[in-house]
Amino acid sequence: MTETRGAAVLLSRPRQGVLLVRLSTARTLARHYHAEHGLGLMEAGAHLSASGRGEVEASAGQVITVNPGEVHDGRPLGETLRRWSMVYLDTDLLARAWSEISPAAASFEFLRPVCADPGSVRSVRRLLARTIADGEDPLAIEELIPGLLARLGVARSVSARATASRISRSKALIDADPAQPISLAELATEAGLSRFETVRAFAKVFGVTPYAYVVERRLLNARRLIVSGEPLASAALEAGFADQSHMHRLFVRRYGYTPGALARAA
Repeated sequence: MTETRGAAVLLSRPRQGVLLVRLSTARTLARHYHAEHGLGLMEAGAHLSASGRGEVEASAGQVITVNPGEVHDGRPLGETLRRWSMVYLDTDLLARAWSEISPAAASFEFLRPVCADPGSVRSVRRLLARTIADGEDPLAIEELIPGLLARLGVARSVSARATASRISRSKALIDADPAQPISLAELATEAGLSRFETVRAFAKVFGVTPYAYVVERRLLNARRLIVSGEPLASAALEAGFADQSHMHRLFVRRYGYTPGALARAA
């Protein structure tokens, strides 16, 4: 456990498709998203957060979930520190479990960003305890997943982000190489829209502006590089950041932990 400006963070098992994050902070986390499914528990305090279903409030003793690509943030309620633990699970791990529950379903998502159901709370507590104690063994985690998915109300969903084909071309241009500089004019030309229309459509379809999306893609790439053992300075440059300090600031603002903490956990 390391202490950083009032935020305590413990990271574990990022190589096993399971990342445990435990935070205690009064910090406001900026809007961001994850590539994985996340579920966890508010342990103390409370906060407001954006979610795929609007703004939600989570308080101590409640389960919290987030879907891949779902833009969210975190704003404390009250003056006391809030504390929560999250397990981020690789999407392939959950897809295998979900296919056994509902073989005909092509995709799924957590339906409730916040849940106070006592059975769900107990199940998530077991998952957190198992991740801390036995997270090096994938079986220890995998055997708990099917029951959790069924209990937390996952279902087939068709993302609204798949509907705007024109703006999706702009996103594809970013995805081709997020580390490379790109201008709004280039994105607008790719979509066949004006620059204003591009910003508005991108935010409506994907939940973030083009610049915010570029930053998130670079952060995700930096995380992948760090977990694979890349030195922090070279990971920052390869991911497209100006330098290591730039990457550090954005990590803390988005995730509440530092790149160095992730490197030590890996």
